[in-house]
Amino acid sequence: MRCIRLYLPMLFCASLAVASVQAQIAPEVTPELARAQQRYDAQIERCNRGNLPEPARRACVREAGHALDRARGGPARDVAEPSASGRAIVVTPAGAPEPPSDSTAVTTPNGRATIVLPADGSTPRPQ
Repeated sequence: MRCIRLYLPMLFCASLAVASVQAQIAPEVTPELARAQQRYDAQIERCNRGNLPEPARRACVREAGHALDRARGGPARDVAEPSASGRAIVVTPAGAPEPPSDSTAVTTPNGRATIVLPADGSTPRPQ
């Protein structure tokens, strides 16, 4: 009984935190968007039945995605941002996490190439 009194408030707080995060992440789903998602799911199911050749199946899946994008107001826009070092412009889809940019670049001894070492500090080995 004592454990229940101890863990019940912790469980309640955790469930509130999860609900708060879900409310921030999940976009508002309107009936129109729900119907568009159902149409998309049905179209994908038709595309993947196995009766279409591969190029036609890919075109079917693409068209289903385009229709869902149109219902949502268009595809996600690409975002162009300068890298942390300022040496490049990184283009990513909206909402994507920023790629790691803490790698180091080393110029080869002859000066003809630049080698970018991995961010984890490991050294690439020739194969």
